[in-house]
Amino acid sequence: MISFPSAKINIGLNVIEKRSDGFHNIESVFYPVKLCDVLEVITNEKSVKGSAKLFASGITIDGNNDDNLCIKAFNLLAKDFNLPAADIYLHKIIPTGAGLGGGSADAAFLIRLLNDKYKLGLDDEALCSYASKVGSDCTFFIKNKSMYVEGRGEKLSEIDLSLSGYKIWIIKPDFHMSTPEAYALIKASVPERKIIDIIKNDPVEKWKNNLVNAFEKAVSSKHPLINQIKDFFYSSGAVYSSMTGSGSAVYGLFKKLPENKHPFNNVFSWRGELG
Repeated sequence: MISFPSAKINIGLNVIEKRSDGFHNIESVFYPVKLCDVLEVITNEKSVKGSAKLFASGITIDGNNDDNLCIKAFNLLAKDFNLPAADIYLHKIIPTGAGLGGGSADAAFLIRLLNDKYKLGLDDEALCSYASKVGSDCTFFIKNKSMYVEGRGEKLSEIDLSLSGYKIWIIKPDFHMSTPEAYALIKASVPERKIIDIIKNDPVEKWKNNLVNAFEKAVSSKHPLINQIKDFFYSSGAVYSSMTGSGSAVYGLFKKLPENKHPFNNVFSWRGELG
């Protein structure tokens, strides 16, 4: 059985406060993007029941495969259900260290895939509960629709936001900004306007002046290429551009994608439509 874990972008991102558990309370809007990995689960009758192996291809994933979020997600379900041994095949297309949520998407889509393949009978509430134990962003990918996000990323509220008709161009520089490093560069603060208010009341054409990513200024001070990509998008006709997550991917929203090519070396580039 095959599924296609999809990326997300952050539309605005505020870091409100640091919590007593070491995490941060944030607010943001997560929006799904049609940039996808490929995920397949095949039952392995020859291995020990309840065990899983990950076979990765495509973009290189840092670290040991046994520490991958997909394995963590499988093991969570294996504790509660009589799962057979499984081989997990993951072809990475979503760049890592990008703020696009690729790893979280893979884990969440695996949870749903296991539920469907092995007929576990989990409803969306139960799927979200398992996903939240894997990672802060994983719950969003169970829903995989535009959501207002609060808390450490696990509190989701569905919002009426459709960017259907807009096009997106994503460029990810060839450097990795770890989330802990990004948080160390900023100070938490309460914004003058909540992101949800801006989304509800301001047209996309006004987001440029009102919607910000709290990490962007600090990350771009260390890596000026972030601002260079944004400037390129705006000069190419973007109505809005922002870094997503804690970086390092930058996206531009367009009514019509430009025909010109980007001038940057050693970057990941992807263009598509928004649903």
